Amino acid sequence: MADSKKYSYDWEEYEEGNKDAKTMVEEILADPELPGLSEVIIGCWGESWDNSAQAIIDGIIENKDKFSHIKSLFVGDMDFEECEVSWIEQGNYEGLWAALPQLEKLTIKGSTNLSLGKIEHENLKSLEIICGGLPKDVLASIGESKLPNLEKLALYIGVEDYGFDGDISDIKGMLDKSDFPKLKALGIKDSEIQDEVVEVVMACKYIDQVELLELCYGTLTDKGGEILLNELPKHKNIKMVDLEYHYMSEKMMDQLDDMMEANDMDIQMSDPQEEEEWDGEIWRYPMLTE
Repeated sequence: MADSKKYSYDWEEYEEGNKDAKTMVEEILADPELPGLSEVIIGCWGESWDNSAQAIIDGIIENKDKFSHIKSLFVGDMDFEECEVSWIEQGNYEGLWAALPQLEKLTIKGSTNLSLGKIEHENLKSLEIICGGLPKDVLASIGESKLPNLEKLALYIGVEDYGFDGDISDIKGMLDKSDFPKLKALGIKDSEIQDEVVEVVMACKYIDQVELLELCYGTLTDKGGEILLNELPKHKNIKMVDLEYHYMSEKMMDQLDDMMEANDMDIQMSDPQEEEEWDGEIWRYPMLTE
C-alpha cells in the first residue's frame, strides 16, 4: 500500500456526479487506504474557481482523529488545465494548526480567500505556498507565527493583479518579525520585485544559517545578481542557490558561476528570459502568475 495518495475530480466527475469539496472529504474519510497513508494530496475538487476548499479543510478539522497519522498535506495540487493558480478558491486554515499537531509538511496552492490565521505548531518542518499573488495578511500571519521546528519556508510572492497587495516592506517585515531557529531552506520567489527581494533576503537574520536559497522564478536582473555576487561569498553556510527563470545577462551568469565554484557552492540559473519592450517601457514577468 502506498503511503501517499492524491484525491482529485476531473471535469466529467464534477458535472455528472455533482461532486465538490464536501463530497471529496467524505470520500477521503471513507477510503480504506486512509489509515495507511502518511501524505494526503488534494487535487481539483470540481470547478475549484467557484467552490472553495473550505469544506475540505473543515472536514479534516472535524475529523482530526482520522487524520492524526498524516504527516504531509497538500491542498490544491492542480495544473492550469484544471484551474488557473490565481483562480483557486482556498480557505481559512486557522483551525488546522491545533487539529493536526503531528503535521510536518503543509503545501498550499492558490491564494484567493486564503487565510492562515494565528499560526502555532510545534512539529511543522515545511511550509510552502504556491500562488500568483500572496496577500500581505498571509505574510503577516507567517511573520507572527510560532513554528520552532520549521526547516523550510517557500513563498511565491506573485503580482498585484493576482493577489499580491503588499510591497517589499511586507516581505522584510515578515522576515524581521518571524522566529525560525531551525530554518535551513528559504525561498522568496516568483516576484516582480525580485531584485529588491534579493537585497532584503541577503540582509535578513537567517542568512547565516540557511543552506538553500530559492530566489527563482522572478524578475531577477543584473542588479540583483550584483548583490549576490558581492554577498554570497560572506556566507559559507549556503550550499545551493536556485535562480532558475531570470533576466540576468550572460556576463552576470558567468560571473556568478565562477564565484560559486570558487566558494564551493552550487547554483541553478537555467531558463533565462528576454525582457520585452512595448511603447517605450521594459516589461518583465514572473514565471507563475495566472
